[in-house]
Amino acid sequence: MVPVHGGGLKAPLLVWALAVAFLLLVTSLLIGSFTKPEFPPYEIGPHADSTFTLDASRGDQWHWWGDVGFRRNHVITALGAGAVDLGPVSFDSVADLPRDGYVATSFSGDTTNAGFGKWYEYSMWSHLLTSKHHVYAIRTAAGELAKLEILAYYCRDVGAACYTIRYKKARPRV
Repeated sequence: MVPVHGGGLKAPLLVWALAVAFLLLVTSLLIGSFTKPEFPPYEIGPHADSTFTLDASRGDQWHWWGDVGFRRNHVITALGAGAVDLGPVSFDSVADLPRDGYVATSFSGDTTNAGFGKWYEYSMWSHLLTSKHHVYAIRTAAGELAKLEILAYYCRDVGAACYTIRYKKARPRV
């Protein structure tokens, strides 16, 4: 007679559950890597409605649009300039910008600007970055104010790190 042990099937069930979880993870990564993104039809250069597309795909240099710098997925302001995240508001609804609260870029170590924070969402399924569509107030080094929205991170000509932005000078709040 074979002795019966309670819970003898627990170990094999755990192994099967972990194997299934691993296969689901691998499948999701493969699906994402084989997915071809639909790139927006933007071309490098100016467009209507204060919209511009620029190539920031070189990882070894910043591409400057006025006092705002772009490099791969990083966005900063120039020395003496700053940014404030106004949140997910309509670009056209922002008429007046704050006078204070602008965050300067930190040029020590990894160059970052907390005013932009993580301006994008990352999809584990597609491995693509998409804009959160926040509007940012920009104070230039000369003290002028502007508003900025990142519309897209991809374009047909470049692929990734091809920013399409809306940028328009604005007035301070009174």
